[in-house]
Amino acid sequence: MNYTVTSCLPSQSGSLAVYGSHVTITDGAGVVVTGGGSGIGRAIAHRLADGAAARVVVNDIDPAAAALVAAEIGGYAVSGDAATAAGVRELIAAAREHLGEIDVYCANAGIGAGTGPDTPEDVWQRVWEVNTMAHVRASRELLPAWLGRGRGTFVVTASAAGLLTMLGSAPYSVTKHAAVAYAEWLAATYAHRGLSVHCICPQGVRTQMLTDSGRAGDIVLKDTAIEPEQVADALWDAMAEDRFLVLPHPEVRDYYLLRAGDTSKWLRGMSRLQQRIEEEGPSS
Repeated sequence: MNYTVTSCLPSQSGSLAVYGSHVTITDGAGVVVTGGGSGIGRAIAHRLADGAAARVVVNDIDPAAAALVAAEIGGYAVSGDAATAAGVRELIAAAREHLGEIDVYCANAGIGAGTGPDTPEDVWQRVWEVNTMAHVRASRELLPAWLGRGRGTFVVTASAAGLLTMLGSAPYSVTKHAAVAYAEWLAATYAHRGLSVHCICPQGVRTQMLTDSGRAGDIVLKDTAIEPEQVADALWDAMAEDRFLVLPHPEVRDYYLLRAGDTSKWLRGMSRLQQRIEEEGPSS
């Protein structure tokens, strides 16, 4: 497995893009994709296997789904919970045994659950474990080897909700904001030591999670929803260009700038959307 690695300072051009290590994936990378049994994870596994001849370990909590995708791409299935500390350790150990080295880790598994402050404590905790702590635990296991050899790629599947918000689900919005913040911290802290970080922030994607998102998803996300393969293509482009933010919906950049530049105006717009959700009632 070969890498091109060139250390650089952050861009001074005002771009949101190039920030660091310029790690370029080439043929034969050892890749792990969590939540790889369906949706975005399945699409990423296919894209990296097809585009870079990557050797892909497909993880999913559903053993049959992981095995099916692994069979489709000539990969290796490792089922299990990629959120708990023990589950992450077991996955990375199994992946290293199969691959030798892990070059790219796609922390893709995520869940949507809960509504507002009344969401039960155990649901809040589970969403926090899967959407945020899974990234922390994976990086804890991976960083010593990556920093030792001066290269490694960590991909966080966050959400546009992590840059903006997602009406209807406080746990999802809060934990995706935390996922983005952690990805930013990793990039800022370790880019000069060869770590490349990519943070995927799509809006609606045609997966089961969108189907389950209710009226808020229908109003905010459904009309502009894209296929999982488009997300995987956006990640591929970002990896080639060494961009931190992966925005499969380019308009998210404008929303993000509005939120930063005039937060009160942005919140008024979101409040109007919330009122519309309440007026139209639950999905049929």
